[in-house]
Amino acid sequence: MKTIAVIDYDMGNLHSACKGFEQAGATTLVTDSPQDIAEADAVVLPGVGAFDPAMQHIRSRHLEQPIKDAIASGKPFLGICLGLQILFEASEEGTEKGLGVIPGTVKKFHHEPGITIPHMGWNQLELTQVDHPLWQQLPNNPYVYFVHSYYVEPQDTSVNAATVTHGSQKVTAAIAYNNLMAVQFHPEKSSDHGLQILSNFVTLVNSKIAV
Repeated sequence: MKTIAVIDYDMGNLHSACKGFEQAGATTLVTDSPQDIAEADAVVLPGVGAFDPAMQHIRSRHLEQPIKDAIASGKPFLGICLGLQILFEASEEGTEKGLGVIPGTVKKFHHEPGITIPHMGWNQLELTQVDHPLWQQLPNNPYVYFVHSYYVEPQDTSVNAATVTHGSQKVTAAIAYNNLMAVQFHPEKSSDHGLQILSNFVTLVNSKIAV
């Protein structure tokens, strides 16, 4: 049985993420152990909250290098919400350096008439890597659930796997590059479409497909 390590760094409700993966048929292990992360078949980096505390907690638990090593190993890796943002170099939300795995920064939505910040609720994805395994068996523009005031802006837009439009702003909603995948929305709160995404990730883990 394949094991997915869900990294615990005190930033989010890990139970809901684990429940979603378990519904998709996975065995999860909530952990902050570098050894567990290294030995797992796949790794999930969830997160809810602010950028600076997240990076401080990761560094206080000596998890920065194990996370980078897991990504470099080629095993499937999925970031969720804040777990997407901290993969980048820096954020307008704070002053801490991010993990820097993906070149780029995290930006704040700018205010404009008719939109709310945070961007909260259901919205449609525009899939840009339409054939990516993470999107299998989804409609062209699936609705998923967002809660965020900041969005990632990668230097190389080819890593974008999906975008979302909020007001006049079209921003990155997901990235995918080789074995690294990360989403701004919450698949565990996104009903059937979210469960399908988690199931697709589990399928990747079980088949060891390099993407």
